[in-house]
Amino acid sequence: MPEGESILIRGLEAFAELGYDHASARELARRLGVSHNFINDRYGSKAAFWRAVVDYALGGQLARMPQVDPSLDDAEQLRQIITGFYRTAADEPLIARIFVNEYTLDSERLDYLYENFVAPVLQTMGVSIDRLVAAGRMAPIPMHVLFFAIIPPISGTVEVPLARRLGRPEPTSPEQLTATAEALATLVINGLLATGSGTCS
Repeated sequence: MPEGESILIRGLEAFAELGYDHASARELARRLGVSHNFINDRYGSKAAFWRAVVDYALGGQLARMPQVDPSLDDAEQLRQIITGFYRTAADEPLIARIFVNEYTLDSERLDYLYENFVAPVLQTMGVSIDRLVAAGRMAPIPMHVLFFAIIPPISGTVEVPLARRLGRPEPTSPEQLTATAEALATLVINGLLATGSGTCS
């Protein structure tokens, strides 16, 4: 593995475990196996290193998202998008922990996550959602409600210790993770479509 990639992976592990504020420059250097000046010399600051780590992890995750067949029904397109989102999250659970760490903090890091990753994913879903609403198959749902209807089920693919206690087999095969992602996405889509012509605010 190239040195730069190894550094980013270890940085991802550190930020996921410790959170940004508790990942001191000294602790990061220790975990990365580098001198205490390495992050500033290579990246300019801890904040810039965090962005590099996030870009590396989430860029790869978005690149692995499956291409959706535009000939499919809008509900099926949306199901495929959400399934792919859950499946790629299962492949990289550490990035989900970083999101959880940052969601409750009003910070420049949250702005970065929203602008570069959250908004593009929502935009991808938005085309199908708009058509489903226009066709009367889905109620108009504010984005802040829709987001939290779709995102929390990711925990069903990444919260491994809790999932084991709830009966998930160990070890979990890629096929099982895909089946879990598909089941979660189907539950979410069925729930959204079941709103009929009602409204939510």
